[in-house]
Amino acid sequence: MSQQPDLFASKQPQTLISEDGSAILYPGWLTPERATLLFAELDTSLAWEQTHLQMYGKPVPIPRLNAWYGDAGSRYSYSGAHFTPQPWTAALQNLRDELESMVDTRFNSVLANCYRDGRDSVAWHSDNERELGATPTIASLSLGAGRDFVLRHKQSQRQVRVTLQNGDLLIMAGRLQRCWQHQLPKVSGAVGRRINLTFRRVWK
Repeated sequence: MSQQPDLFASKQPQTLISEDGSAILYPGWLTPERATLLFAELDTSLAWEQTHLQMYGKPVPIPRLNAWYGDAGSRYSYSGAHFTPQPWTAALQNLRDELESMVDTRFNSVLANCYRDGRDSVAWHSDNERELGATPTIASLSLGAGRDFVLRHKQSQRQVRVTLQNGDLLIMAGRLQRCWQHQLPKVSGAVGRRINLTFRRVWK
């Protein structure tokens, strides 16, 4: 895919993990201008929801907002929560097309998470649900405030920490979801709003 200089940055990718899967960071994949405009559009246009999980027999709100978009039939479940996709918006469809050309992978859905402040987070987990297959490729785009993202090997407990900034793209592939966990920890100080888009393929 030819990348237009007014839309995409040209920084070199960084290999964060190459054992038991791969995690490759494309810093500033989107230019600051496009990333900022996209954040503002998605923040106000996506159908954000407050998902609740059942814990000890009680509904507990997860510490973030989310929205699910995708092809018809790309239903997805995790931790007891079930998502039926909204139809693709133009902005999300354009991103999907660009990412599919870049990584040569078919994506049929995207999970959007909105972290409103430093209290919003996601705990240690792997994206290893049956619907994603054994070796999924996941394209994770960060928009808005920078936040630390941590990966931890399930056996060795080795950790890799990176600060994901506005417009950064992280490609996770291979055995990564089988062998590693990841989290977005809480932040004690003041931090701005962040949107994360994880494009993936859900198998029926």
